[in-house]
Order: sequence, then structure tokens, then C-alpha cells
Amino acid sequence: MTLEEKVSRLSIILQDAAPLLVAYSGGVDSTCLLAMAHRILGSQMLGVIADSPSLPRAALKEALEVANKMGASVEIIKTSEFDNEEYLKNPPNRCYFCKAELFEKMEKIARERGFTRIAYGENADDPADLRPGSRAAAEFRVLAPLKAAGLTKADVRTLSRELGLPTYDAPAQPCLSSRIPHGTRVTQDALMLVERAEAAMRGLGFKVFRVRFLDESPPAARVQIAPLELAGADQEAIRSCLEKTGFSRIEIDPQGYSGSVS
Repeated sequence: MTLEEKVSRLSIILQDAAPLLVAYSGGVDSTCLLAMAHRILGSQMLGVIADSPSLPRAALKEALEVANKMGASVEIIKTSEFDNEEYLKNPPNRCYFCKAELFEKMEKIARERGFTRIAYGENADDPADLRPGSRAAAEFRVLAPLKAAGLTKADVRTLSRELGLPTYDAPAQPCLSSRIPHGTRVTQDALMLVERAEAAMRGLGFKVFRVRFLDESPPAARVQIAPLELAGADQEAIRSCLEKTGFSRIEIDPQGYSGSVS
């Protein structure tokens, strides 16, 4: 199936789902979905972005700016996953509790305001059996229009570029809680440290990286940087910069960051 055929199929799916609530995070997939829903449904759609301590302030600001630029209506809702002890324990399925919290609140909005369906930005490459968020989506009957239309991650990036979206080549940016190893308790203090450190890394000019939280006593982090950016990087400057954000010990992974923009 060609990209044009997939986009045509996506248009039909969105039309059939109107009026539609779209879960929006500012990431590659959800931004593409929001843009297409806005283009096809206009006032018959509303984006919803979840605000919690796991979302960096800079990411929230950027997501709202992107939505505003495309003219799409977006509302911020406060989510309460940090009141859920199961989420704070940080099990491998932590994302389930986060998504379930979001979808529960969106379901309430849908009931109160007469929206027919809720949608989120899972694509055809995302393995549902390995993604706890997919389980939550299935339980709440949340639609995945990109996936249903057969759009892969590469398709989404191509379509995003054609739509003029600034996220078309953005690296993956999961929530701050993903920087804490499973089994290590999620705390707001740890997330604040990671957020400050990653902002400092961007200030140094790095694009693709992760600051992994290791320990609280004293605060320690492992920095993973994309190999092309790691080569020739001033590691002492990185350590000095991150120490100013609150970390006492900083490891720089010599293997670099193995992730990608996908």
C-alpha cells in the first residue's frame, strides 16, 4: 500500500470517529495525528495533553506552540499517576498506569462533551504486546488511527515532513520517568534532577542523548550520547555542567546512546 493510500485510509478512519478526542504529547506520532485530525475534522476534534511531573516544562511549552501554530485546539489536563503507588514502584508495566490515568480522564471528557471516540498515536510498527500503554488503550477502547491505516514510523515521519511539522525528524522523547531504572522508585526529586540535567545537555548543543538516573545517595547519573555526537565531546565539560544541576557523580557511557530518532 502506498503512503497516499494509507493517508486516504486514515482520513476515512478519522471522519468515521468524529467528533474525536486526540491524546497529544508533542511527540512525532501524536503531533502527526493531531495535525491530520485538525485538517480533516476541524472543530470536530480536540487535542488533550496530560500534564504531570514526568513531562518536562520545555516539552509542554513546545507541544503547545506546535499545536497553536497549526491552529489545533488543545486542552491541558492534570493527571494523577503520582498518586498511584503502583506507578511509583516503577514496574516494567509502569506506562500502563500512566496511560490508564490519561484515558480515564479523557473518557470522562468524552462523556460530558459528547465526543464519539478517543484516539492516540500508536503506529503500525509499535508492537502492542510489548507496550503496556497498548493494554490500557484496549481496555478503554481507544482508537489508534495511524496503526489502523497501516502507517509505519517511517510513513509518519514522511507525512509529517509533507505537512510541514517540526517534529518530522525529532528523536524519540519518552517521559522523564523512563530515565529511572525499573524497580527504582519514581520520585519528583529524581525527575527534577533529570529534567535539569537534560536541559543542560541541550544547552551544550547535544541533540540525541539520555540522562539516566542511577542513585539518590548521592545523586548519580549515567549519560548516554549518540555516537556521532559523543565523538570529540568534551567529557569533562559535560561532567562539570551536570554537577551544577545537582548530580554528584556522572558516568558517561563509552558505548553511547543506542537509540535512534525512531
